[in-house]
Amino acid sequence: MRCTFSGLLVLLSFYTTYSQKEVVHQTDSIQNSELLDEIVVKSSHFRSSLKSTPSSISVLKSAVINSSNTINIASVLNTIPGLYMHNGTLTTNRITIRGIGSRNLFGTSKIRAYYKDIPLTNGSGFSTIEDIDMKAIGSVEILKGPSSSLYGSGLGGTIQINPFSNKNNSFGSIEYYNGSFGMQKINAIINYSSSNGSTSIIYSNLHSDGYRENNETDRETISLNSSYNLNENNQLNIFATYIDLKAFIPSSLNEQDYINDPTKAAFTWGRAKGYEDYKKGLFGLSWQHKYSQNTEQYTSIFTSFLDAYEPRPFNILQEKTNGIGIRSRLNSSFQLFSKQFEYVIGGELFSDTNEYQTFENLYREYPPETGSVQGGLLSDLKEKRSYFNLFLDSKYHFSNTLFLSAGLNLNKTYYDLTDYYNNENDNLSGDYKYDLIVSPKAALTYAFAKNNMVFISSSHGFSTPSLEETLLPNGLINTAIKPESGWNFEIGSRGQIIKNHSYDVALFRMNVKDLLVARRTGDNQFIGVNAGKTTYNGLEIATYHQLIKSDNIDLKIHNAFTLNNFKFKDFVTEQNDYSGNDLTGVPNQVFNSSLFLNFKSGAYISANYNYIGSIPMRDDNSKYSESYQIINTKFGFKAALFENVIFDFYGGINNIFDEKYASMLLINASSFGGNAPRYYYPGEPINYYFGMQLNYQF
Repeated sequence: MRCTFSGLLVLLSFYTTYSQKEVVHQTDSIQNSELLDEIVVKSSHFRSSLKSTPSSISVLKSAVINSSNTINIASVLNTIPGLYMHNGTLTTNRITIRGIGSRNLFGTSKIRAYYKDIPLTNGSGFSTIEDIDMKAIGSVEILKGPSSSLYGSGLGGTIQINPFSNKNNSFGSIEYYNGSFGMQKINAIINYSSSNGSTSIIYSNLHSDGYRENNETDRETISLNSSYNLNENNQLNIFATYIDLKAFIPSSLNEQDYINDPTKAAFTWGRAKGYEDYKKGLFGLSWQHKYSQNTEQYTSIFTSFLDAYEPRPFNILQEKTNGIGIRSRLNSSFQLFSKQFEYVIGGELFSDTNEYQTFENLYREYPPETGSVQGGLLSDLKEKRSYFNLFLDSKYHFSNTLFLSAGLNLNKTYYDLTDYYNNENDNLSGDYKYDLIVSPKAALTYAFAKNNMVFISSSHGFSTPSLEETLLPNGLINTAIKPESGWNFEIGSRGQIIKNHSYDVALFRMNVKDLLVARRTGDNQFIGVNAGKTTYNGLEIATYHQLIKSDNIDLKIHNAFTLNNFKFKDFVTEQNDYSGNDLTGVPNQVFNSSLFLNFKSGAYISANYNYIGSIPMRDDNSKYSESYQIINTKFGFKAALFENVIFDFYGGINNIFDEKYASMLLINASSFGGNAPRYYYPGEPINYYFGMQLNYQF
């Protein structure tokens, strides 16, 4: 395990709120039928309860996040209806929400992501959330579809990560985790709380040999979240995260290797010993000012950096990215026609600069054990990517049971490319800006019973192409390419079925035009083109059941079901007509069921069942993946050793029945040099882990 100066911190960790006289069970604070009124959706900025929010939002509380292994967030996010996270390795992932983002080949795009107020989405529209250690996460809110005008109206939606915070206790703890494939992790948190605020410092050190060849990962992170009350009207928040990672890349496999030898790396990636090595930092400063009982101002400034080096078989990439931005909003309310009117108005300005060079990789000229060797310069480019969002959201209370919500987002995006390598005829330098994009939304909410509501909404969203997608094969900027845009129409309801049994259901249709398609022009070379229209029809259902709640036993079950019918409505590219075909990269059905069982003695058990339906792998629908189902479980015992010391010992088994499955797929994989196309990232077979945690309250 790598260790830097931050490794000298006291190795402490903590994942839920303890009291001095009572051991808090693992499933406390889990969303259930009794808590719909109590769960406050922070991302709406209206301090609305989940039950009264007129859009599809799912909330993951800290207890759910920590109910399985705390290494990979994919298993947790995949409990959310409408969301599917492909998980190739710890650092190779792709998140789709309602099918949006499925056509991106590597990584997550067309989905906005924030860590508190810091964007985790760069200027090209790519989001990375897996870098945030799960112990640094207090809760996650997933806004599905372009339902929020406050976050840029992304077609897929927004993932809002709220950092871990404990304002009630001062404590320290230590946790050690050990698992299959050489997995080791140390977690730590020091938390100080006082009447004026709180500060949490979270440290994590992770090492994994990996299930496959060329799959070793080392990651070290340290996070800070601090809140300080300057006076009764002013609060200052500081939050920061630093990540130091080196992860080798096994890449995808062809079908024969996937079936017969899934532990191997792709030949060229194994031969080059390809990897990514980067240092990344996020820093934000937020000021909250209360003008009056009804009016508050929130302003955040933030900055980020990335320093990365990535040897690939086809070249070596070296890049540096620096970003800066500001986000401010005013929340207020007043009486309008004798009824309450709430509104949020604000803006976000963001700019980042990405300087990158590519070099020849001379690994073929050296013995196999050498790995990548940097050669001559191939390209030297600088991208500047900027955007601003102006947003308005409002809520009008016609009565205690009827609400009208309306919002508007204005976006302007700019790209600028400077070529330092070719200074004459082949110079690729240029700039481009998109027209102002106006995205309105409206929703009506009606509470038809004390604990039940229904909403109907219409909203517009968009996704701009990345700068890479705007480049033509000759390197020139394609000024004809357009952002994807579409309208989402939705009806939903949430509330109680009967006491201790609640539900959340949404039925939606989204029509997207100017679909962005990555057209392959060579080995790992792609250009973006607009190729038609897509229709997204879907049904999402979640249920929460408190089956037993007594002095000795607490038993809850959560279920989530997703039914997708996503079609290419008008899709013609390179003389191929795929109109009417299923959208690639998205399962047609997903079912997830989670069980949480606590005993008064301190013992606890959680189990998760996940079924993933077949996934179209090619635009012509000639190939589909096989459906699969996996079961993970975790069990443990938590007890107070002394008045202020709590011990937690746990273990778990992932993929109990050793299912063979592809945890990530590379859609439309092509064949080069007579080699079979490489579609598959094999999922891990049955594997085990155990951990120990010691918590001390000051």
